Amino acid sequence: MGQITLNKVTKSFGEVQVIPPLDLDINDGEFVVFVGPSGCGKSTLLRLIAGLEDVTSGDIVIDGTPATDLPPAKRRLAMVFQSYALYPHMSVRKNIAFPMKMAGVSQEEQQRRIDGAAKALNLTDYLDRRPGQLSGGQRQRVAIGRAIVREPAAFLFDEPLSNLDAALRVGMRLEISELHKRLETTMIYVTHDQVEAMTMADKIVVLRAGHIEQVGSPLELYRTPRNLFVAGFIGSPKMNLIEGAEAGKHGANTIGVRPEHVRVTETGPWSGVVGVSEHLGSDTFLHVHDTGLCDVMTVRAGGELNVHHGDRISLTPDTDKMHRFDAEGLRIA
Repeated sequence: MGQITLNKVTKSFGEVQVIPPLDLDINDGEFVVFVGPSGCGKSTLLRLIAGLEDVTSGDIVIDGTPATDLPPAKRRLAMVFQSYALYPHMSVRKNIAFPMKMAGVSQEEQQRRIDGAAKALNLTDYLDRRPGQLSGGQRQRVAIGRAIVREPAAFLFDEPLSNLDAALRVGMRLEISELHKRLETTMIYVTHDQVEAMTMADKIVVLRAGHIEQVGSPLELYRTPRNLFVAGFIGSPKMNLIEGAEAGKHGANTIGVRPEHVRVTETGPWSGVVGVSEHLGSDTFLHVHDTGLCDVMTVRAGGELNVHHGDRISLTPDTDKMHRFDAEGLRIA
């Protein structure tokens, strides 16, 4: 079980309220990602759930049990931090066993859980090594293993991949997602990286200044962003946002067109001058200037597209996939 409910939860530091009244339901077995820019309150919210910060007002319920006043050790939650926080003088085996030793778990049960976690995380061959003999990705797996053996109701991840290089981040992202499928345990994951959010989550919670801007599946947020903030935050590269007369033609104050929904054509309603082209093999991202619509328009084209810096090109948007927003920045249905 790992159902977590937040009812009118707030958090203030002195006179400053960083989490206004907030309601959220996290279902048993879900992979939920808190995403947003730095300072949006996502890590604070995670720490409130973990019990590492006191709730100013409101209630937290875990599996039907009021948990607002419970200490962290009584909440049956396991947290994995950005820092691995491993004991350098201990072997991998002893690092993983440490929380069980502190909890008084029998040696036989400790061994069973260690073997299970090591197998799930491909650490069996490394149990007798020390952290200094491991790569960054292996150390992070040890930290996750230490959480697994606690057999928690839910795992809480606070930007666990931030210290890894790009290739390791991709690999660990896949490993954590696979682990979730195998364990079928609730996971709450904090990141500022919307690509991580889109690729890992069952449900994304988009935060800004402590407010929940939108909750939904990755495709729901991609296809129907509730407002301009979500539209500009979800999607990589970012959505092109256009104001003025062109938006007015579509009955909106602002229209949004994703880079993959603008095509390079022989003739078209829009045109501009090619600036930087990013060739990624299967895709080419064009940064188009002088469109008269926005400062720079990003266009996702095929990898074999033959255009050069300074070329003037014509562009045709897919109007069926255009997003419209009113003067308040809210989505127009």
